[in-house]
Amino acid sequence: MAATSKILAVGIMVFSFIIGLITFYMMSDLSKKEKKEQVEEIISQLINFVIFIWIGKIILNISIFIEDPLAILAYPSDSRAFYFSVLLSGFVLFYKYKKKQMDIVTFIHSFIHVFLVASFLYEFIQFVWNDNAFSFGNMVVIVILMVIFLFMQGYVSNYMAFFTILVLWSIGMFLLSLIQPYITVFGYMIDVWFVGVFLLINVIIIYLNNRKRDV
Repeated sequence: MAATSKILAVGIMVFSFIIGLITFYMMSDLSKKEKKEQVEEIISQLINFVIFIWIGKIILNISIFIEDPLAILAYPSDSRAFYFSVLLSGFVLFYKYKKKQMDIVTFIHSFIHVFLVASFLYEFIQFVWNDNAFSFGNMVVIVILMVIFLFMQGYVSNYMAFFTILVLWSIGMFLLSLIQPYITVFGYMIDVWFVGVFLLINVIIIYLNNRKRDV
């Protein structure tokens, strides 16, 4: 039963991101070639994210892995593995940006579109199908972010739009933590301290970017 529930949760997540990628491909103003490149890059980074979660799960449960490696397959990923994956993914993107291996501005704009659509669909399914009342709060936050994201088009750079959405998402998650016993991202329970650190980092990035433009 637990295994079936886990597989179903993964299936919902995969389905949500597939729809997110499809809507991006259909709605983006990029050329067909550019859209294909962005879809491939997003899929690549999502695969990396999953791999990093598994690496984090092994490292954070190294004693279990040494005694019984197969037990790791059944051991559920927790928030610590999620944080580990976020950190490593951030390093990978920063490295590729510094080495000029990717158009980071186009990527982050494309990714935020996919992320918002996938997040909304995932929470909607959880709310309607699995009767998860806490998903409603996440849906409200995501819908607000979607509206803001659409209104920002043409007024601010893709770079600033991305980090602004991340800041607003962090604020939304913090507010939800005040009225809910826990907050989640794609089923992973996250702590308020993580949201705070995430918010601080993105505010600093926006500040440094604005300061650089003013110099």
